[in-house]
Amino acid sequence: MSLESVRAEFAARGLDIPIIELEVSTATVALAADAHGVEPGRIAKTLAFRLGDGRAILLVARGDARIDNRLFKAQFGRRRMLGAD
Repeated sequence: MSLESVRAEFAARGLDIPIIELEVSTATVALAADAHGVEPGRIAKTLAFRLGDGRAILLVARGDARIDNRLFKAQFGRRRMLGAD
């Protein structure tokens, strides 16, 4: 989704949510935390996984949280995150 499409969606839904644009990269938890002057645990990160049956799920977690691949695989039948594509 582009920034303009997000703005259009917010407007279509009557949402008045500020969008913060930064001059620096926030591509990682560490960069995002530095850019906002907070600890990594205050950053929310989204992790995408494909389940064994082909469905995709998104997990939103604290920036300093880790996924235990062994436990995730035991629960959901897969342990790999989705790629960027």
